[in-house]
Amino acid sequence: MADGAVEVLDALRAALPRLGPAETRVAEVLLRDPEAGVSGTAATLGERAQVSRASVVRLAKTLGFAGLPALRVRLAQDLSRRAVELERSDIAEGTIVASDPLPELVAKVAFHEARTIEETARSLDLDALDRVAHAVAESHHVVVLGVGASGLAAADLAQKLQRIGLMCLSAADTHVQMTHAALADERTTAIAFSFSGGTVDVVRALEVAARAGARTVAITNDPRSPLAGTAQEVLRTPAREATLRAAALASRMAQLAVVDFLFMRVGQLRFDDLGQALRATREAVDPQHLPPRT
Repeated sequence: MADGAVEVLDALRAALPRLGPAETRVAEVLLRDPEAGVSGTAATLGERAQVSRASVVRLAKTLGFAGLPALRVRLAQDLSRRAVELERSDIAEGTIVASDPLPELVAKVAFHEARTIEETARSLDLDALDRVAHAVAESHHVVVLGVGASGLAAADLAQKLQRIGLMCLSAADTHVQMTHAALADERTTAIAFSFSGGTVDVVRALEVAARAGARTVAITNDPRSPLAGTAQEVLRTPAREATLRAAALASRMAQLAVVDFLFMRVGQLRFDDLGQALRATREAVDPQHLPPRT
């Protein structure tokens, strides 16, 4: 695993799209029954997944562990920490059901969103974050790329950077994004958002920006995804996504957390100009606000 703070189950989910058939079966066993991974051997896990012991060991190494024993130790630590968190939250596993009273539904969503932000901060590569912030602060302009929900996070970053005087190009239309990428150069930082890391439009646009000479950044859940492979820097957004669960909102929260971390660091680096830019933009938009009722 690229970062010691990333949980085993999160890494498994992120890796699923790039695993071979045998490794996928082992991963699915672990995701369905994590406790089996703590107590199981290569032989017993292989039997459950109907694959060879070598496939079990190969999965552990694919995730960056020396072997199955190291994976089992980390998985046991992760499950223990999660049990403490769930006991503290008194929210079970957070599954949203039709019978949930509104207070419980709100509590589930709040807990899992807060947990997502904490996990994102814990697992983030801070050295990479600092390099990206310096690149953004020193760029002639920034290009942000993303579609769907990831496009919303990209637009949020663009709005924030524009507010402090940085030229940032953002568009919902993927053809316009491709145009922005094509016109990049060595003075440009291109930042691409994709939770899966496999969104074709976003990957291709970042490839175009890279060929144009831009410094490239991927914000993604999977550090071994096609998008991450295209980028010079990767900022990971660990999150659990599942239908009708509070965590179904997790990818958006993780991306927005990284946006805020990056923006605040860029603000620090441009601190001398920050106050003037904020005053100017505030004065420009203030007349657009209706006065409060008296």
